[in-house]
Amino acid sequence: MKRKTALFLSVLFLFLSILQGSFSEALSTDMIPQPTLSPDAEKYDPDHPEDLSADQLYAASAILISAETGEVIFEKDPDTIRFPASTTKMLTVLLGIMMVDDVYQTVTVSESAVALPSDSSTMHLQAGEEIRFIDVLYGTMLLSGNDGANVIAETVSGSIYRFVDLMNETAAAFGCENTHFANPHGYHDEQHYSTARDLAIIARHAMQEDLFREIASSVSWTIPRTNKQRARTMTTKSRYMIEGTEDNPNKYYYPYAVGIKTGSHSMSGYCFAGAAEKDHVLLISVVLFTGDRARWADTIKLMDYGFSQYMSVTPMDLYNMNPITIETSNYSTSDMNRGKIQLVCQPQDSSVSPRIVATKAEIKRMAENLTSTVLIQYTRDFAAPVQAGETVGTMTYFPSYGDPVVYSLNASRTVSKRENAPKTLEEIIAETKADPNPFPPLSFNLVMVFLTPILLLAAFVSVFFLIRRRQKSRRMKTPRPGRRYVK
Repeated sequence: MKRKTALFLSVLFLFLSILQGSFSEALSTDMIPQPTLSPDAEKYDPDHPEDLSADQLYAASAILISAETGEVIFEKDPDTIRFPASTTKMLTVLLGIMMVDDVYQTVTVSESAVALPSDSSTMHLQAGEEIRFIDVLYGTMLLSGNDGANVIAETVSGSIYRFVDLMNETAAAFGCENTHFANPHGYHDEQHYSTARDLAIIARHAMQEDLFREIASSVSWTIPRTNKQRARTMTTKSRYMIEGTEDNPNKYYYPYAVGIKTGSHSMSGYCFAGAAEKDHVLLISVVLFTGDRARWADTIKLMDYGFSQYMSVTPMDLYNMNPITIETSNYSTSDMNRGKIQLVCQPQDSSVSPRIVATKAEIKRMAENLTSTVLIQYTRDFAAPVQAGETVGTMTYFPSYGDPVVYSLNASRTVSKRENAPKTLEEIIAETKADPNPFPPLSFNLVMVFLTPILLLAAFVSVFFLIRRRQKSRRMKTPRPGRRYVK
């Protein structure tokens, strides 16, 4: 009888466990809102991403910005205050990177860091565990560890509440106008809120840090063995980042994805701050209060729209869209192009290559009005002869940060001098310097140069004596008063 009772209780316990697990899963997914598209929304056409409209997004709030300039490319109700959930951890990890000098130092997990509600997402840290700070940064991002966020907070500020003050000060300094944080991880709190626009601003600042970009773009990370746990490998929760397999394809994988952070709870819905880079254009998007799969679909729509609108070029690319043609003078009559030369732009330092990110229309306008973007200076006149490859000028680009970048403007072909053209002063000087004879060559012109002053002097003397002779002769012939002449 005892055996049957024990068996019955075991089966009952197993059933209840399964039921409890199913109920817990229902709480974690079904209780989170799953927004749907408006029934009036036009069907989205992935072949024409440039036609995206706001009602084709599931998200209640969304924004897309250029990481280069911060310019808003697309938005949908971006300033409504909403709960950011774990997208909060972008700022937490950023501050951990900015405020800790040695990210490879070992930190000890406190009791307070792991004192979390039972439904928190964690990276499974244990009190007293000694772990590298870099591993905590990765775990906070990849596994969305609330315990990791607390460890970062205590490492940076000594306590969680002081770190939260630092978060709010930093957000305000970044220009976030509708954001307030109550904790470092995003667990629901009525005083923990933000907007799509503010989160995009935070994401943009974060992606300017090299280590943050490296962490955000990682799909997995291995934590070495600690004093409490064996080595383990973490994998991102972002389907946007995970490439599927032939047996298990992932239609939400985006090949240009480079991060950033997921978030979800029953009051925030599903959220995602994303980043993607294509052809040197880096975009940042934020979608709030959307569905689990819809957040990936929304993000991909936004990114495809952005890449259809924006492009990245170097100053040399910009020049090549509308290259400069100069007109030389004194060119040979046999020149088929009548002395016209197209200048070739070449970098003086190939290791430096700044980029200009703007809409395609703006890039076209800049190319058509090149001098509004770069400084053109010429280093010689346009008189022939001009040799192919000869530098005739420079083009200087002044980036928003860093030193000016200089390009050479070189002649694309040779233009010969007109056959019967008189020598220029520069040519005469050059020929004189090249002549080994210290004395100038004897010529009629040179002889005349020396003889002319002598001849002029001789003529002057001759005229002078002729005049004197005539004056003397005239005095001898003129009679003096009171004197008589005898014939």
